[in-house]
Parts: sequence; structure tokens; C-alpha cells
Amino acid sequence: MIQTKRTNAEDQDLLLLIKQLDKELAVTDGEEHSFYDQYNKLDRIKCFIILYENESPVGCGALKEFEPGVAEVKRMFVKPESRGKGLASVVLKELEKWAAELSFRKCILETGIRQPDAIQLYKKNGYSIIPNYGQYAGVENSVCFMKVLSE
Repeated sequence: MIQTKRTNAEDQDLLLLIKQLDKELAVTDGEEHSFYDQYNKLDRIKCFIILYENESPVGCGALKEFEPGVAEVKRMFVKPESRGKGLASVVLKELEKWAAELSFRKCILETGIRQPDAIQLYKKNGYSIIPNYGQYAGVENSVCFMKVLSE
């Protein structure tokens, strides 16, 4: 059974998932990890989703206000053993629903060119590639996306 929970950065299940995510990203990002990591500090993010499969935490994602009306999707992760089941799409759709409830009109996000599965996930869920924004402008290993949320 799949369930989602809205939570905050103090949730112990979330902290375990984030620890796994950061460990994986340290390998994927290589020397650039500290650059990306500085923009993902949990104390600056208020809205988190945890995905549970059979009451076990298997995935997460977050929303952070980028600017008025625009939410940035952050900290997307599904445990390796739970991938390939569409669970990341469940997290993403739940984040989009929450963003709309909070009156955000669109979602933006950044992922790395070394993460083809993530790139495919966002394209499959209606995100379009946009020029790199904010701190990612000019960063050649970043790919940025945007999706307008339905009214």
C-alpha cells in the first residue's frame, strides 16, 4: 500500500531518506557536490513529502518558495530498491498538488545531466527544459525544468 505524508525537516523518516540521498549525490555530483549541497539545506525548506510503501519510508521530495508564485522542487529521492515502480511520479504529483494549494502558479527544479532517470521523470510528468536559473545559471552540469500548474 502506498501512502504520502506531509511533514517538516524534523521528521526522523525524512532525515534517514535525506541521508541516503546525500550519500548518493556525493558520488553522482563528484567534485561539484559541495556547490549543489549548499542550496539544499533543510532549515531553509519547510514543505516535505514522505512516500511510504507498506508503512516503510521509501521516497521523499520537497517544495521551497523560489519567488512569489514559483515553487522550487527539491530533495527528490526514491530508495534504489524501490525504483522503477512510478513512485517518484507519485511524490512529484503530491508536491504539485501541495504547491497549487499554497497558491504557487508554477514549479521549477534543477537536476544534473548525470541523472538521466531524473531527467526522464520530469519530462514524463510534463516539465519543460528552461534556461538554467538563479544559482544554476552557467552551470554546465545542471538541467533546469519548469511546469505551469493547472488552475
